[in-house]
Amino acid sequence: MSVDRTRDFGGYVPAADDELVICRCEEVTKGEIRRAVRDGMFNVHEVRRFLRCGMGLCQGQTCARLVRAVVARELGVPPSALAEATGRAPARPTEMYVFANEEGLA
Repeated sequence: MSVDRTRDFGGYVPAADDELVICRCEEVTKGEIRRAVRDGMFNVHEVRRFLRCGMGLCQGQTCARLVRAVVARELGVPPSALAEATGRAPARPTEMYVFANEEGLA
């Protein structure tokens, strides 16, 4: 099920628990996620790319369900209606000399 992007979900209205930290690794609050949805990010993938929630050390092991629940509540759909975020291995830049020094090359 996809969310109708033409539907007006209204503007962001602060809530009492908006300072609650949902993603501890990236320090993303519930209010930031709610604001992102109200600004037009209608799925977990978009919110994740924008706020980096679920991209810290735990790779979403502690916050993925919470982020999905907050997004679903803001959109007025059940969490099962939203696709889960896909996990990816962390990528780090590697300098070329590391490859050149592999066994048999140097």
